[in-house]
Amino acid sequence: MLTYRRTLAASTLAVAALLTTACTPGTGGPGDGGGAGGRPAARGTALAAVDTLTVKGRAPKTGYEREKFGRAWVDVDGNGCGTRDDILKRDLTGVRFTDGHCKVASGTLTDDPYTGTTVRYVRGRSKVDIDHVVALSDAWQKGAQKWDGETRRRFANDPLNLLAVDSATNRRKSDGDAATWLPPNGAYRCTYVARQIAVKKKYGVWVTAGERDAMKRVLGACPQQKLP
Repeated sequence: MLTYRRTLAASTLAVAALLTTACTPGTGGPGDGGGAGGRPAARGTALAAVDTLTVKGRAPKTGYEREKFGRAWVDVDGNGCGTRDDILKRDLTGVRFTDGHCKVASGTLTDDPYTGTTVRYVRGRSKVDIDHVVALSDAWQKGAQKWDGETRRRFANDPLNLLAVDSATNRRKSDGDAATWLPPNGAYRCTYVARQIAVKKKYGVWVTAGERDAMKRVLGACPQQKLP
C-alpha cells in the first residue's frame, strides 16, 4: 500500500509540472511574437523594425490630391535631372538618352521586381512606371496629411520609395498596402515589405494592425531580411 501511495504522489507531481510548463509565458507557443520559433527578431532586421512602427487606424482620404505632394518628378537633388529620369537611369539597363544624360529615351527593365519578367521602356509609349512603394494616398491616410509641403515633396521624390516596375502590375496595385496587395513575384516580397517598412520608419508613417500582421507573415519566411 505504501509503494502504491508513493507512485501515485510521484505521478501527480509530474502532471502538475507539465501543466505549469505549458502555461509558462515565453515558451514559444502560438501566441508568441518575435521571430521564428517565438525568438525575438534580430536587431537590424525588417522583422524587428515592424514593431517600431506606430499602429493606428486608417484616417479618411478626405483632401488627398497628388498636388499636395508637390509637382511630379522635380529635381530634388540638384543634378539637373527630374526624379523620374533618375530612377529610370538607376533601374534600367542599356539606357539611351534623348538629350545628353537626363531624358531617358529607352532601356530595359531586365528583372521587373513585381513580375520577375523583362519589360522594355520606350519614352512616350512606356510599359514601365515609377512606383511609390508606399503609395502617396496610403501615406496621406497614415500621417502625411499633417506634414508640411516640403516633407511631402521629399517623400514623393525619395529614391528609397521609388521603383521602376511593370506598368500594368503597378496599376493593379493602386494605393494598396501590404494587407491588400503584394507583388505577384513571390521571390521579391521580402525585399518589397522591407522597403515599405524602411520608408514608413523614415517618415513616421503609421501602419494598421492588419498591415502590420501581413508584413510579419511575409517576413516570417525571411526573418533575417535587412532594411534597405
